[in-house]
Formats: sequence, structure tokens, C-alpha cells
Amino acid sequence: MRFLPCFFLLTVAFAPAWAGGLADPFDTEAMAPLKPSPRLAARVGEAPCATALPATALTAVDAVDLALCNHPQTREVWASARVQAALVGVAQGGWLPSLDASAGATRFQNENNPFTRTSAALTLSWLLVDFGQRSANVENARQLLNAAAATQDATVQTLFLAALQTYYAAQATQAAVVSANEAERAAGESYRAADARYAVGVATPADRLQAQTALSQATLNRIRAEGEARNALGALANALGFAAQQRIVLAELPAAPADTVFQKEVDALIGEAQARRPDLRAAEAQLKAAEAGVDLARAQGRPTLSLAAGPSWQESAGVITQGNSIGLSLNVPLFAGFDTAYRVRSAAAQAEVRAAQRDRIKNQVALDVWRAYQSLTTATQSLKTTADLVASAEQSAKVALGRYKAGVGTVLDLLTAQSALAGARLQRIQAQLDWNVYRATLAQAIGALDYSLLQPAAEGRP
Repeated sequence: MRFLPCFFLLTVAFAPAWAGGLADPFDTEAMAPLKPSPRLAARVGEAPCATALPATALTAVDAVDLALCNHPQTREVWASARVQAALVGVAQGGWLPSLDASAGATRFQNENNPFTRTSAALTLSWLLVDFGQRSANVENARQLLNAAAATQDATVQTLFLAALQTYYAAQATQAAVVSANEAERAAGESYRAADARYAVGVATPADRLQAQTALSQATLNRIRAEGEARNALGALANALGFAAQQRIVLAELPAAPADTVFQKEVDALIGEAQARRPDLRAAEAQLKAAEAGVDLARAQGRPTLSLAAGPSWQESAGVITQGNSIGLSLNVPLFAGFDTAYRVRSAAAQAEVRAAQRDRIKNQVALDVWRAYQSLTTATQSLKTTADLVASAEQSAKVALGRYKAGVGTVLDLLTAQSALAGARLQRIQAQLDWNVYRATLAQAIGALDYSLLQPAAEGRP
């Protein structure tokens, strides 16, 4: 029995190297995509994942960083991609031999000569030829990894867009509060003018009451705007992974860009989207994986040739025998209840499903780009028109107030002009919100939504 301790010592010593002591022999971690936050394609330099609000006012970049870092879905898709990367390693392991150790001891009890029989063996097994089974399995795993990486990109862009929409909405509600305060101030000035004219007997009580009603309405609008702003900040805090009551200070709403022209035609944008959209790339990879699955199903019905070799030891009643063996094994599947035929049918049908899904997503990509392009076109035109609208409304309100104070205008003209000004300012705020959101939406529809969108606009970029 002297060989048994040595046998087990060798087995224990070398087993970790084969069974997982080498952390990543196929370097599958390098195959997996990068963690989705905070580094995206256009972000320069490595940055630690943000977990707390910045000391300064929150910018759009800060909001995106926090959303990507704190949202559970980013961790979920990254972990899923790493799972698939590890499965590529599993598939590649099929090309390597396997080494198994076995040992046993049997006690024979009889009246004359009880004895113990012990045995041990090492067996090396290596699949030499399988007519494409392992190749198809590796290709299937690699394409599924590509699909997982593309799905991660799509998820990141979706979360990116959601964070921007929430941030821009919060900025818009704060701008609406400023506009409501300005409308309340103007309504107060109108009321004081009407009250002064009434006090000297040159205005009717109706003028004073109308002005007072307008002031009360303006105050009510300001209160509502402040409530909506608080709700928007709560929604933003929640989207960033904080409690709704978390205090957030937003950066100032940026001025509308002087040049809002984007040069690319919609056909070119659709073509770019079909080349870049991560969900379409994921569908293409799923289709290729399904096609590799067809090859795998066919190969599973073909012969295999394997090599087996290894030493063996046995001790029985004091007699030790040792031996070595080596041999080739040819396995030819003849009939398995039509298993292979139906597996091929199933795999081929699955490939048809994936092809149909790819075509459906391709059509949806074109529709997404078309809608986003038209929405951005409308928002761009609205942005220019509302600038003119606010300018003319401000001038009209100023003239109406001057005429009323001079006694040549009516209070109804004044209140109408101030109401039009308040409405024009709100439309201007909505136009700015729409332009920012639809610009990001078009970038996401193209598959190009990243931090470059938050940099100064460049010619030709939506």
C-alpha cells in the first residue's frame, strides 16, 4: 500500500491546477466588455464610479455618471456579459484533454485468508476528432458573448437617455418657477398701477378687481410651478439612486445654442443607425449563434475519435501489479431515436426565429430614427420661433403697461399682454426641453448616445 499515499499526494497537488486553481487560463475577463460606468466611448480618462452628489451644482454629466453607477440594471447586464464570457472559456476547454484520478479499497473477509484489495488509476482522455462539434460550440458561445456585450451597450444608452430626460425635466421645472415668479412680479406691478389709478379716481373698480384677480392667478401658478419643481427634483434623486428628499442643486439651465442646424439627411442617419445600433448588433449576434447551433446539432450526430491513456496500480493479498494503457476509441452513432434529426430541425427553426427578430428590429430602428429626426426638426423650428415669440411678447407687455399708466390703454389690454408673455416664456422653456431631449433621443436612436452629446455641439452631429 506504499503507493497510495504518493498517489493521493500527487492528485491533491495537481488537481487545483486543472480544476480551477488557475483563475482565468483562457483570459475570458479580457473578452468581457468594460464595466458600463462611468467610462463610455467619448469620455476621456478613467474616473472612479460616482456614489455621492458633487459639492458643486449637479451637471448633466454628473447626473449620467450617478445614474450609471448606482442603477442595478448596469450591474445586472455587466454580470450577464461576464457570465457569457466564462461560458466561452467552458467551450474552449473542450479542446483540452481531461485527467481523472480514481482509487478504491475493498476488504474481503473469509474464514481462512481475509485480505484487502486496493487500486488506483490515472486516466488521460482526449477527444481528437469530432467533425466540428467543438468548433460550433465555441462559435455559439462567442456570438452569445457578442450579443451580451451589445445588450449591455443598449441598456447603457437607455439608462443614459432616461437620466438626461429626468435631468432636463428638472431643469425645465426650475426655469418654469423663474418664469412664474416673473409673471407674478409683473402681475403685482399691474395691480399696483390699477390700484394707484383707482385711488386718484381715473380707473374703475372693475379694473382694480381684474388686476387683483390676475395677481392671485399668477401667485397660484407660481405655487404650482414650485410644487412641480420639487416633484421633479424628487424624481431625479430617485433616478440617481438617492432618497426622494435628497437635496439637489442643479446647474443653471444653459442658454439655447446659437446654431441648432444638423446637416445629415434622414436616409444617412438610418444607414448609420443600422450599422451602430447595439440592439440590432445583439440580434445579429443571436442569429449567428443560432446558426452555429445548427452546426452543433448536426455535428452531435457524427462520429468521434478519442484517446485514452494512463497508469494503474493494484495491490491484492500482498501482490502488487502495475500497468499502463493507451488506446483509441471510435464512437459511431447509428440510431438514437431520431434525436439528431429533430435537434437539427429545432435548431434550424430557432435560427429562423432569430432572423425574423433581426429583421423586425431593423425595421424598428428605421422607424425610431425617422420619428426622432422629425421630432428634433420640429423642436429646432420651435426653438427659433419661440425666441421671436418671447421677444415680441415682452415688447407688447412693456407697451401695454406704458399705455395703461399713461391712461390711454385698458387694463384688459395690459392683462392680455402679460398673459401672452407668461405663455410665451413657458413655450420657450418647453421648446428648450424638447430640443435637448429629442437631440438625445435621436443620438440614442442612431446608437451614438455618449458623453460627446454633452459637449459643445459640432457641425453634423445631431
